[in-house]
Amino acid sequence: MKKLIITSVLAVMVAFGTTVVAQDNPKEKLGLPGDNLNLYAVMKLFQDSKTLENFEKDLNDENNHINNLDLNGDNEIDYLTVSDNVDGDVHTIVLRDMLNKTESQDVAVFTVQRFDNGSVQIQLIGDEALYGKNYIIEPNYSDNGETPNPGYTGASSNNGNVTVIETTPLEISTWPLIRAIYLPGYLAWHSSWYWGYYPTYWHPWSPFSWDYYYGYQYNRYNYFYAHYRHWDHFRYQRYDDFYYRGIRAHSPDVDLRIHNGGYKDTYSHPEQRQQGEALYSKTNPGQNNRRQNNPGRNNAVYNSRNQRQQENGVTNISRNNRTLDQNGNVSRRRAAAPNRTINSTEQNQRSISRPEQTQRNITPTEQTQRSVSKPEQTQRSVSARQSGQSAPRANSSANTGRRQGKSIFSRKGGGRAKGSKSDKGSRRK
Repeated sequence: MKKLIITSVLAVMVAFGTTVVAQDNPKEKLGLPGDNLNLYAVMKLFQDSKTLENFEKDLNDENNHINNLDLNGDNEIDYLTVSDNVDGDVHTIVLRDMLNKTESQDVAVFTVQRFDNGSVQIQLIGDEALYGKNYIIEPNYSDNGETPNPGYTGASSNNGNVTVIETTPLEISTWPLIRAIYLPGYLAWHSSWYWGYYPTYWHPWSPFSWDYYYGYQYNRYNYFYAHYRHWDHFRYQRYDDFYYRGIRAHSPDVDLRIHNGGYKDTYSHPEQRQQGEALYSKTNPGQNNRRQNNPGRNNAVYNSRNQRQQENGVTNISRNNRTLDQNGNVSRRRAAAPNRTINSTEQNQRSISRPEQTQRNITPTEQTQRSVSKPEQTQRSVSARQSGQSAPRANSSANTGRRQGKSIFSRKGGGRAKGSKSDKGSRRK
């Protein structure tokens, strides 16, 4: 009996663990410099990358809208380097910000650990100076032998639920970048760039306000919370000995700027959040954002609207035809189509009232007589040519020329459009 009760309790716990309330996820505003580098987005980029070199390049790409850090306060985005430090079967991959010629600050570190059965565990740990202590992001593991922690308690602007998509350490071992760093001939990647010496394809840009940056990232949190979660301890046992005491770079200048409120200006433009959301919609057309994926919010908006209409006595046929689908989105019912069926009597009357179609049937004798009378048509065509057919012919040739010119112009116009794209690309380069 005890086994049955325990099994039932575990089943209920697992069932509740598959859906996470977004407000139980990590705070989306820490009030620290790490707010301008979303580690969930960094983890997703790592999962999609093929090599550490490509990962570093995409991390610093302005068009990806991931890096918004300006730790030295020069009003320019900082370049983040990526370096892999190997400890047996563990790869400690450090993301570092070069503040000036003599100082650097670690931003975050990946710990990637492979076991004897080929499975892999990965964590992304934000530096405590920028994110606070134990800010750890990892995939939603399903077979790690521990009770899943549904989230790290904190405020969130999203009131909807997120369905968790779990993964296993064996599935993580198939990520392209993880397969690359465990190849037999792999050489540990260390970025060759440093302060004042950057790749030719990279140019710094002015940082966005946090609200603008968050407005863009906001649309992706449903995906992030479904695939990744916060964890409260390090899985790599030698994290303190190998990395924290031996490799970590820390700048006292960053601590001083945090203490003096030097990074608070990034929160001074809350009105720009909608601009960030608009940028996401523009650069990711057709992708639903988090606000649209919130059925509870859509139902609340719809119900409040109906209540206002009832209070004000407003009636509208088009609004009355609206319904809610299974996702909570508003849709319209089509009006009933008019009855277009025709009875047999009306159809007979229509067929009778078409005498012209019956008269069009020509007997073979009449067809022969029409073919014999063609010399009259020939005489008309001859007289037409004699009465000045040259003018219409000139018009015809002019029309032909105009048609040819139009087709040539359209081809040239397409070439210019194509050339303008390549010119734009070269300028960006």
